Amino acid sequence: MGGLNNQLAVVTGASSGIGESIACALAVKGVNLCLLGRDESRLQRTSAQISQHHSGVQIYSCDLTSAENIHSVATQITDTFPGIDILVHGAGCFLMKSLEETTEADLDIQLSVNTRAPFILSRLLLPNLKRNKGQIVFLNSTVSQQKSRAGLSAYTASKYALQAVADSLREEVNASEVRVLSVYPGRTATPMQEDIFRKENRVYEANQLLQPEDIANAVINALAMPRTAEITDIYIRPFRKA
Repeated sequence: MGGLNNQLAVVTGASSGIGESIACALAVKGVNLCLLGRDESRLQRTSAQISQHHSGVQIYSCDLTSAENIHSVATQITDTFPGIDILVHGAGCFLMKSLEETTEADLDIQLSVNTRAPFILSRLLLPNLKRNKGQIVFLNSTVSQQKSRAGLSAYTASKYALQAVADSLREEVNASEVRVLSVYPGRTATPMQEDIFRKENRVYEANQLLQPEDIANAVINALAMPRTAEITDIYIRPFRKA
């Protein structure tokens, strides 16, 4: 397996959940990090945790619903780092409403965070990723692989669209030796999932779900694969079934 030491990774959604776990796992492998998140105080907490073992961490407060903010942060990163090895789209948001109840603003937020932000950030960082023959990871969801459930039309639409973005991009950048991975986790023990269980009026038992570290381990293994191979999709679900 290839080494990741001294590579540079940009990770969105790094202040909690799966994004934070992937950032921590990358740091353990000696990867330098640019961490993006909306809540700067939580980013600082993640950075402080990582910095106990690894010093190469920069944080960037970024509102992924704002294209202007994404452009600004991308410029800061590319002005500092001409080459980028890894881009992880770990940020996401969730909405559970019927189509009838979903407002235009609700739909816009789902599409902005879950689809448009990864699209824009990938486009802006792509020249730097091509320079280093880098890798891009899209954190998707198993909902995009299943028959859509009632109350999830906006969320599922954003994740179907994200899959299309990743699949198309993979074909576009293969000749540039950039690898593209989509990860489809099932229910994972994160703050967002706890909120989902609350909305479903279900008892939340974190130990019955996937752990963020499970996803992080799978992603690290895929990123470290030798250049004779490309893992395009990872489907991972809780071992214990409800």
